[in-house]
Amino acid sequence: MREYGSREIRNVAVVGHGASGKTSLVDAMVFAAGASKRHGAVKDGTALTDFTPEEAERGFSITLGCAYAEWEGCKINLLDTPGYLDFQGDAIAGLAAADGALVVVGATTGVEVGTEKMFREALRRADPVLFVVTMMDKEHADFDAIYRQIKSRLTSKVVPVEVPLGEGAAFKGVMNLFTKKAYVYKAGTKSGEYEETDIPAEAQPRFDQYREELIEAISATDDALLERYLEGAEIGRDEAIAGMKEAMKREDIFPLFCVSSDSMIGVRALLTEIAQLMPSAWEMEELHAFTGAEGNQTVEIHADDDKPFAALVFKTHAEPHVGDVSYFRILQGSVVNGQEVFNATRDVVEKLNHLSIPCGRERVEVNRLHAGDIGCVAKLRNTHTNDTLSTREHPVRLPQIRFPEPLVHFAVHAQSRDAEEKMQSGLHRLHDEDPTFTVQYVPETHETVVAGMGERHLEIALARLRRKYGVGGDLTKPKIAYRETITASEKGQGRHKKQTGGKGQFGDCWIKMSPLPRGEGYLFADEIVGGAIPSKFIPAVDKGIQEAAVRGVLAGCPLVDFRVELYDGSYHSVDSSEQAFKMAGILGFRAVASKCRPVLLEPLDLIEVTTPDAYLGDVMGDLSGRRGQILGTDSAEDGHGTTVRAVVPQAELHLYATNLSSLTHGHATYARRFHGYEQVPGEVATKVIAEHAKEREEAMAEV
Repeated sequence: MREYGSREIRNVAVVGHGASGKTSLVDAMVFAAGASKRHGAVKDGTALTDFTPEEAERGFSITLGCAYAEWEGCKINLLDTPGYLDFQGDAIAGLAAADGALVVVGATTGVEVGTEKMFREALRRADPVLFVVTMMDKEHADFDAIYRQIKSRLTSKVVPVEVPLGEGAAFKGVMNLFTKKAYVYKAGTKSGEYEETDIPAEAQPRFDQYREELIEAISATDDALLERYLEGAEIGRDEAIAGMKEAMKREDIFPLFCVSSDSMIGVRALLTEIAQLMPSAWEMEELHAFTGAEGNQTVEIHADDDKPFAALVFKTHAEPHVGDVSYFRILQGSVVNGQEVFNATRDVVEKLNHLSIPCGRERVEVNRLHAGDIGCVAKLRNTHTNDTLSTREHPVRLPQIRFPEPLVHFAVHAQSRDAEEKMQSGLHRLHDEDPTFTVQYVPETHETVVAGMGERHLEIALARLRRKYGVGGDLTKPKIAYRETITASEKGQGRHKKQTGGKGQFGDCWIKMSPLPRGEGYLFADEIVGGAIPSKFIPAVDKGIQEAAVRGVLAGCPLVDFRVELYDGSYHSVDSSEQAFKMAGILGFRAVASKCRPVLLEPLDLIEVTTPDAYLGDVMGDLSGRRGQILGTDSAEDGHGTTVRAVVPQAELHLYATNLSSLTHGHATYARRFHGYEQVPGEVATKVIAEHAKEREEAMAEV
């Protein structure tokens, strides 16, 4: 293929709810343009951008897929994003790599929660947006109803550019409001051949209505066009398209189209409109990148070949027998095959061998890529998602993609002890591919905890772990990292004496334990006077107390926020040793801590739930039912709904994301962060302590 400069490149993220027809549409556009020789189908597992075994088996997109279409002198890079919210990290990565969004809405399903979220994410990024109604040939398809739905639920600034000729089984073509022509498609054609005709008489009234609405909408965005419109002058096709393109950049207009991907109706016309209306990579807004090790300077980045190279890695995909494939968007400069570049994020040099452009599972090798283009390369040594590739002479770090925080947590256990190390390695490789999948070892509970955007996300992650790395894992509810503390002061003795015939062991200490304010940790005070305990043995007492505190006194949890005062003791000139005084410290802790009215502490999270007002009462009631303390409510930042702030015990938040989605039909979002520890209520504490005792008995029985 020929080389394309930034003025000829269009980068478009195809977004929308799951099963709305995004992958089928991308497949159809690439096939119509000739970049793919086969018109695949999701139901058959042959769609161009759903090529992983997990996607083919389940019939929906899981990862971000890339393809391209050469059309009317432009190279259109199409980023096919997952629609289900469990995989929205890849959808956000697709929007980050694009300059505009194609929001797909199913003709029978309409606007769904995924449609709303991705449209608002595109608006947040100030991306121009095109809407397209897919599956117009399906039974019960209703273009007018979908148009009204978009207008009422998403934006009043949507306006059709094409309207269908027929719907459902009778869908046979489209009427273009710019050209004033109908495009009637030939039944049974593979690549969407059509005949251009005049508007059919029976469709003229509907056409005239929508045409008037379109011209009025465009004119309202430009004073000169508005003046001509009010004077009754004709506004030509070229100036109408130019006016719409400028209005799209300002988010004053959102054009609407209609297609059938299966029968290829409207697909070629949509490619033409994308080439005409979507901004080129050259027209993108300047970005600000950071220079210097600490990012103490900023520089402007623009899609210009003559400036130093800078690219952002927005996706990493591990392939069998190939290794990691890094997908990057060139924000500035150009790059040639085999060129050495500088990873400014990790301070390493990488060589771009086999420079390619992606088209589904295939990679087409090229000699050069220009500013604004999307490329990929395999086997980089130390480059990961969100890294910046630049030059050693002009190192920069581009703004990173803000991936959502994972919401669902599970403990994962290897299915055999021998597989533990292999499982850990595989889990971290999965994180490299998907930043919304995280892995963390929790020392307090001795568990590896994985987190993701939903249960389905984690289920598929483990399926990929088995397929790619040959190791299985089992998911269980993660243990809660309870802690213990004391609420009263007490004194007591720890005395360790052992005689075995030779040299004995002797250590004797008297300690006082007192509670400290929450979060203060542990404090040891040496109050020994007169040499009752030699100074060389005092650290051993401290060490013994700390070792015993890790195991607590109630439920085997670490005891925290307490002060120990070592105020008296005795020793033996021969039998005393550091080990003996360490044991004395352990015994002293056990003797005194149990008398200091110990209590159980539980971790709390601060939860911020943003929900439509229709579900506000249900959300607040559910939080209260989880022993949550409601702190207050505020209007949501984007003006859509209300944000509820509450402090909730972590023990009550397992699968909260799933329950919240069910409660609000997927419309609510939430964020959580650690808040602190507080005392567990009596009934709950009794249950936790009993469970710990049972686990200990079972462990002892196994031994």
